[in-house]
Amino acid sequence: MTRPARCIWRRGEGVDALRRREWLLTNGLGGYASGTALAVPTRRFHGYLIAAMPAPHGRLIVLNDLTEHARIGVEQFELGREETLDDLATCLGLPIWQSEKHGTRIERRVVMPDRQNTTIVSYRVVRAPAPVTILVRPWLHIRAHDAMLGGAAGPYPLRVVDDACEVDTGLNVGPLRLAITGKASRLVLGRPTVRTASFPMERERGYDSEEQLWSPGFYEVVVEPGGEAALVASMETWEHVRGILASEARACEADRRERLLARVDPHVRARVGEDLILAADQFIVEPRTRSAEVPGRASGGHASTIIAGYHWFTDWGRDAMISLEGLALTNGRAADANAILRAFARFVKDGLLPNLFPEGEREGLYHTADATMWFFHAAHRYVSATGDLATLADLLPTFEDIVTHHFRGTRFGIGVDAKDGLLAQGAEGYQLTWMDAKVGDWVVTPRRGKAVEINALFYNALRLLEGWLRDVGRATAADEIGAHAARAYVSFNRRFWCTTRGHLYDVVDGPRGDDASLRPNQIIAMSLDHPVLEPSRWSSVLEVVQSTLLTPVGLRSLAPDHPDYKPRYTGDLRARDAAYHQGTVWAWLIGPFLDAHRRVRPNEHEARERILAACDSYMGQACIGSISEIFDAEPPYTPRGCIAQAWSVAEVIRSRAAG
Repeated sequence: MTRPARCIWRRGEGVDALRRREWLLTNGLGGYASGTALAVPTRRFHGYLIAAMPAPHGRLIVLNDLTEHARIGVEQFELGREETLDDLATCLGLPIWQSEKHGTRIERRVVMPDRQNTTIVSYRVVRAPAPVTILVRPWLHIRAHDAMLGGAAGPYPLRVVDDACEVDTGLNVGPLRLAITGKASRLVLGRPTVRTASFPMERERGYDSEEQLWSPGFYEVVVEPGGEAALVASMETWEHVRGILASEARACEADRRERLLARVDPHVRARVGEDLILAADQFIVEPRTRSAEVPGRASGGHASTIIAGYHWFTDWGRDAMISLEGLALTNGRAADANAILRAFARFVKDGLLPNLFPEGEREGLYHTADATMWFFHAAHRYVSATGDLATLADLLPTFEDIVTHHFRGTRFGIGVDAKDGLLAQGAEGYQLTWMDAKVGDWVVTPRRGKAVEINALFYNALRLLEGWLRDVGRATAADEIGAHAARAYVSFNRRFWCTTRGHLYDVVDGPRGDDASLRPNQIIAMSLDHPVLEPSRWSSVLEVVQSTLLTPVGLRSLAPDHPDYKPRYTGDLRARDAAYHQGTVWAWLIGPFLDAHRRVRPNEHEARERILAACDSYMGQACIGSISEIFDAEPPYTPRGCIAQAWSVAEVIRSRAAG
C-alpha cells in the first residue's frame, strides 16, 4: 500500500515561510542534498549533490543548482518557484513539489539512494493537455562544501557519453556523471554559460555571499501525460548510473525508511512520531570521508559515527555520545550504537576522546574535557538497553585507562586536583567544555577551572566504573574508584553550592575565582544516573533553572539578568559567537532538564507533557521534519545555527520516549 503524502504548504498560505524553510536528504555517508522549499539556493551549503569523498577531500559540492522549466506548446514556466508552486508535501520525509500552470501539473521529487553519492530528481507529468518538454540545466562550481566563496567557476572538461556527460572535477576523485532518463531525451550543448548566484543567508551571517556558477548546456526530454523523466547526478560508475530507474530508487528508499520505522517499539514510535525517527537516521553515517579503512571493520562489524549537524558539522565526540541513546538505542539501532562506541574507543588518546574529526582528515582533535566523560554515560545506556556485557568487557580497559590519565593529569590542563578530588581543566587559548565558542584568539566562555557539569560527569563516570569493576569481581579496584567518587561527592557539594543564590556555581577555582553565573550546566549535576548534587538541593536548582532559563524550545545558556546576556543570535561571526552561549537557547538541554524534572517531581507527568508539546510547534521551522541547533533567547524564538542538529533531535526523541 502506497503511503499518502502529507501536505505542509498550499498555494495561498504565503511564501515568506518557504524562503526560510529548507529540505535535507542524506546518503548515510555524510553526503547530502539540501535547498530551500522554493528551490532557490540561499546558502553556500545548498546543492543537489554534496558527495562524501575519502580524505583528504571530505565532502564536495559537485552539483550546486538546477534550473527546471516545463514547456507545452508555446508556453513555458519554471518549476517549484513562487509563481508556479501549488503545494509542498512530504512522504516518509521525502519532499514533493507540485507545480501548476497553463493546465499542466508537474510533480517533482528528489531522492538520495542510501550509501551512494547519487541524487535523482524526477519529473512526473500529473496532467497536461499534450506532451510536455522538460528542460533541466545543471549549474556547477565544484569545491569543498564549506569552502569560502570566490574564484571563477569552470570551465570543467566535459566528455559526452551517449547523450549523457561526465564532468572532470579536477580533484582526483573521479568525474561527476549526469544523465537524464526518458523516451525522448537529448543533451543540448552550446557555449558554456556563467551566472552569479547570491546567497542571502551567507550575507546575513557575515560571509561572502556571491559565487559564479557554470553550466555546459541543458537536458531536454519529452514526457507524455502520466509519464516521468529523471535527472541522475552521481559520482558512482556509469554502470550504476545507467541502471537507475527513478521509481525503483524511490521505492527502495521508501522501503528502507519503512524498515527503520518498523524497528522502533510501537509505543515509542507513537510517542516520538515518525518524522523525528526518520530525522534521526540522517545523522548516523558511515565515516567514509576519513578513509576507506575505517576502524570498526577490523572486528567484523560495520563502521558508524554521528554527524553533529547539517550543513557544516562533522562528527564530534561529545555530540555523538550525548546523541547515541536518542538516535540509535531508542530507535532500535543497537548495532549502530555498538559500532559508534567501538569506533570512538579506538581513537582514545592520552585518556581523551576526540573532540571532533575535521572535514576530510583522518586524525581527530582532542581539545575537550567533557566528551570523554559522556563516553561513560553512553556506554552505560548502551549496556542497560542491550545487556551486551561482551562489549563492555572489551571497553573496560579503555575506561580504566581514561580514569588513570585523568588522575595523573593529561592534555590541556585536564586532571584531578589532589587537594579535593575534583576535575580541573583549562589551557590558554582553548575552549574545552561544550560552551566552546572562539573567534580568533578570543575564547568567549573559557570556563577554566572546575566546571560544574564536568565534575558531575566525572563523578558519574567514577560510579559507573566502580560498578563495572565490581560486576567482574575486581572488588579492590572498585573500592579504590568508589573512594575517589565519595571524595569528589563531598567536595562538589561543599564547593559548588552558592548559598546566597540557591543554585550552583558554574565554575569554581577559575582564574577570576568562583563564577556564580546562572547557566544550565548545573542541571546535569542532578540529571545523570549517579547525581553528584545532594538531594536536599535538587528542588532549589530545578526551580531556579525552570523559572529563569526554560523556554518552549530548550534552555537559555545564560540568565537574562546577566550583563553578558544576548537575546538574539544574529550578525557577523564575531557577534554570533559572542551570543552562542550567552543566552542563546540550546534545544538539546531539554533532555537533561526533563531528566531532572522527572527525578525531582516524578508525579508531574502532565507538566512534562506540556513542555514537550511546546517543543512541537517549533519543530521543522528551519529544516522540514527536523530540529535546529539553537534558537534566539526571546520570542519568537527564531531558529538559528544548523538547520538539523543531532543532539537536538536525539534529546527530544529520548525525552518523548521516557514520558
